[in-house]
Amino acid sequence: MKQGMTIQEAAKEIMRQSQAKADYLVSTSNLHMETCDGIPTLRLLDESGTDRVEPLDILPTAHRQMGTYLNIPWKYYERMCQENIGLLAQNVNTWLQKGPEQRMIRTIDGRARAFLSNRYRRIDNIDIAQITLPIIEAMPDAIFESCNLSDDYMYIKVVNPRLTDEVVPGDIVQSGVVISNSETGQGAVCIQPLIYRLVCSNGMTVNEARARTRRNHIGRISSADENLLVYSKETLAADDKAFIMKVQDTVKAAMDEARFAKILDKLRESTDKKLNTADLPAVVKLASSSMGITEAESDGVLQRLIEGTDYTLYGLANAVTRHSQDVESYDRASKLEEIGYQIITMSPELFRHINQVTRMAA
Repeated sequence: MKQGMTIQEAAKEIMRQSQAKADYLVSTSNLHMETCDGIPTLRLLDESGTDRVEPLDILPTAHRQMGTYLNIPWKYYERMCQENIGLLAQNVNTWLQKGPEQRMIRTIDGRARAFLSNRYRRIDNIDIAQITLPIIEAMPDAIFESCNLSDDYMYIKVVNPRLTDEVVPGDIVQSGVVISNSETGQGAVCIQPLIYRLVCSNGMTVNEARARTRRNHIGRISSADENLLVYSKETLAADDKAFIMKVQDTVKAAMDEARFAKILDKLRESTDKKLNTADLPAVVKLASSSMGITEAESDGVLQRLIEGTDYTLYGLANAVTRHSQDVESYDRASKLEEIGYQIITMSPELFRHINQVTRMAA
């Protein structure tokens, strides 16, 4: 499992960000992109053309969301951003004025971090932390194994050493839970079981619908007659009471012995599924392409598979989760931890397909 922050560092940053954030509901006709010192900035104007806030630097996610909303192909948007910011601003400003709509602009530290629909339902990291951390802290011996806050995601990964067993003799795993959220529209609130492998500190996220709780950031339409600073929001107490209870129950259930036993059964089953060792590079390449693993990552997975000398589906999954520790991005590492479990639970048809590959066919 890729190491990030301690829980103390994460909690401190969650609190800091909660105070450094501001959200604005703005008509697109009152948004204007300009260039400042060679960098595109976003201005939020009132009806008289006066800046409501200081011009905002624009983070990558907000750029992508603006491009998508305005139907500007990303490669063209990115090229303008790198080579001709004036042309980018001209394109953006032209299309912002066509059919004005209200959008939610999420900001932090004076930067625009998200450009979202006015139906976006704000469920922030501090909300989720306040719901889940007291439950985890009440669990005897629970360990916060790894936490992180990126521009787009929060992760809290917890292990329960009290739920420990062997997949095969000597290969010890423990039960845990992954809590994740995105404040920028990149993902739902998600609570998922975690399997932690002691031999190489691998983490594997159980990405099954029946084993997780998700809540998309979609709510009622927000509207206003003029630009609106969204000072506060409804607390997660009234219409979200059922959601709060489900989150709490899922955190507890992720540490449940019966659920842990079912996941262990799947891991053990995968140890009997032998890979075609006549052409491991081709097997790994095809499995990688089927699971959304990049070509560069596939090379790393193959290296870890060979080092581990476990040429089974279980070994391949562990090669993926072990390689996740080598990638730079914590977000991508977490995705690879999900892919590891997807490999464990791949369909028999897909397993036969990747195992029948030959070097000539690859």
